[in-house]
Amino acid sequence: MSKRTKSSDRWLSRQRRDPYARKAAEQGHVSRAHFKLQQLDEKYRLLRPGMSVLELGAAPGGWTVYLEDRLRGGLLIACDPCPISAVGDTVVIEGEYGDAATDAAIEAALGGKGLDLVLSDMAPNISGVRAADQARAMYLADLALEAAQRWLQPGGDLVVKLFQGEGVDAWIAEVRQHFAKVHQVKPKASRPDSREVYAVVRGFRAK
Repeated sequence: MSKRTKSSDRWLSRQRRDPYARKAAEQGHVSRAHFKLQQLDEKYRLLRPGMSVLELGAAPGGWTVYLEDRLRGGLLIACDPCPISAVGDTVVIEGEYGDAATDAAIEAALGGKGLDLVLSDMAPNISGVRAADQARAMYLADLALEAAQRWLQPGGDLVVKLFQGEGVDAWIAEVRQHFAKVHQVKPKASRPDSREVYAVVRGFRAK
């Protein structure tokens, strides 16, 4: 058996100390991310039965299972290059958003209908080079905004994971041109030492 590295030991130690990681394990959730979406939903009343939702960055499925429970009778399209845990009628698309085949699969799943909500929990693979990681994170935020502009119905909403740093203010300014309201929030379930925040964007103004 191979020895654990110091970084894996630190990760395990952090998981043991993390109350949301423990709570997720105790309650049988796929990941602690379940509580982030739950807190955003409770604060902003994002979800209701029958909605049509596109979830980007869905793996491993922490948000997907929560969404399946809340969208009873609706349409959920979950997209990620990695495997996604889904137990309902979710349309699972294993591919990178922005690739032609992935976009075509989303288009086919929608069948000409629009979306009520686009959710993006996409995050870059961390290289350790902060400027490069931030640029990649903003690129993913741009992809989420593009998905919203492409498929949201008028009045629809967008929720996007951001990382505080260069490019966020310009991205928010761009979003304000297309939506009625923009909120930035850090759920209690987000780790305090993380730069992660979420933009909750309401009221799409379709051209």
